[in-house]
Amino acid sequence: MEIYLDNAATTKISDEVFGAMLPYLKEFYGNASSVYSIGKKSKEAIIEARDLIAKALRCKSKEIFFTSGGSEADNWAIKGSLLKSKHILSTPIEHEAVLQSLEYMKDLGYEIEYLDVNSNGIVEIDSLKSKLRDDTALISVMYANNEIGTIQPIKEIGEFLKDKNTLFHVDAVQALGSIEINLSELNVDMMSFSAHKIHGPKGVGALYIKEGTKINSMINGGSQERNKRAGTENVAGIVGFAKAVEIAQKNVYVRNSKIEKLRDKLLKNLLSLEGVYLNGDLENRLKGNINISMENVDSSILLMKLDMEGIMASIGSACNSGSINPSYVLKAIGRNDELSKNSLRLTLNEENSEEQIDRASAIIIDSINSLR
Repeated sequence: MEIYLDNAATTKISDEVFGAMLPYLKEFYGNASSVYSIGKKSKEAIIEARDLIAKALRCKSKEIFFTSGGSEADNWAIKGSLLKSKHILSTPIEHEAVLQSLEYMKDLGYEIEYLDVNSNGIVEIDSLKSKLRDDTALISVMYANNEIGTIQPIKEIGEFLKDKNTLFHVDAVQALGSIEINLSELNVDMMSFSAHKIHGPKGVGALYIKEGTKINSMINGGSQERNKRAGTENVAGIVGFAKAVEIAQKNVYVRNSKIEKLRDKLLKNLLSLEGVYLNGDLENRLKGNINISMENVDSSILLMKLDMEGIMASIGSACNSGSINPSYVLKAIGRNDELSKNSLRLTLNEENSEEQIDRASAIIIDSINSLR
């Protein structure tokens, strides 16, 4: 029995999403910029998809811009924003797409400063209040962390920034599908999304850009995406993304109820072992996320043992899964080098069963004990 517990890395495309995409791969394959019928059909599909996503997220259709995924959306938000000055605030536990974009901006002469996070990875609001300056042009804070699942107080941060002349970007790649997102209630200027985290296709995402926010295009060429992002649109991917968002936003609470019960059962069993510690906030975290650190266990060997038993998991961000360095996220919340390096991330979704969790629990515990 194969048991997939790495849903923070990617998810299996759903039958409904695949079914929605298929006509635009086989029948209506025309370029959306073309004047003939199958091209017009593609253009109509993009318009409908944009409207559907905007309705699900409670924003305007013209505020949704399609991208190749979350990383592009993060890069665009940070590198493309027309900033009034050269001071940027973020956190030390952001996704690499944000952190590397900030390094790029630093090389251009921008001053990058990082907010304090507590031992659970939650942004300290007092740190934001003390570090925000009159010349702070941009703040970038992720909605939910991809490694430890910690959910940030995005609404509270947005309220604090309401009367400030500072752009607010949120990476919501991990949050979408796990948290019901209502952009009409959030004071956010830009928000990044990705389809493949919510049973949608890989290679498509979006950047929400609040009306009136000034931003440059990063990809130049044609007039696609209202002259903001050139390139022939991935019509099937966009249609699939829209269907995935629609499903994700509708059923958040039902899914979370099931996932949380399974997560808590698995976590309780793992924490019964000596020298195993939970990383992140137990309550204020994504319902499907478990991240533990282990004493006297080489996590890279543990992963191989689990794979041989049919358990698919990770030791952190999928974008850095080949790294043997300690997790920078775990270091930022105060873990030492050993515990930062020897961690295990297990991320569940609604397709996991109690039988799978029972089996996975037994295998993981046996594997940890055998390596000590």
